Amino acid sequence: MGQEIEKKFLVVSDAWKDQATRRVRYRQGYLCGNERSSVRVRVSDDTAYLNIKSATLGVQRQEFEYAIPARDARELLDTLCIQPLIEKTRHYVPHGDHVWEVDVFEGDNAGLVVAEVELRHVDEIPDLPSWVGEEVSHDVRYYNTSLVRHPYKDW
Repeated sequence: MGQEIEKKFLVVSDAWKDQATRRVRYRQGYLCGNERSSVRVRVSDDTAYLNIKSATLGVQRQEFEYAIPARDARELLDTLCIQPLIEKTRHYVPHGDHVWEVDVFEGDNAGLVVAEVELRHVDEIPDLPSWVGEEVSHDVRYYNTSLVRHPYKDW
């Protein structure tokens, strides 16, 4: 069984930008979601994945991810996924013992910037960079599945 352990924070400054080592643009959408799980399609360049994640609130969730043909993923995004899609650029920023993922959202979620850090175990306390603020790991509004139904522009 796949497990994801991550914490999510609001980003409070642009100080991370000089430390970013690479970036990837994502386009993603949700085929379905309920109180138990979500099914996501994600495309970046010519790679695509189908992702199934438990809807557990908090830092630890079940996660399964499978590569799929990019052409199929684009068709799913355009025809079957809930709209609007999530569009964002993910920046990889090393800090301490971790590589932080800073997501800069576009489209209906423009203006939202969050940082995630994957942890090795639930009790791990990461070294927080100066550019992160409030932890929002337990705030469902910041989950991508919620941002599809209630975009940041409508807050």
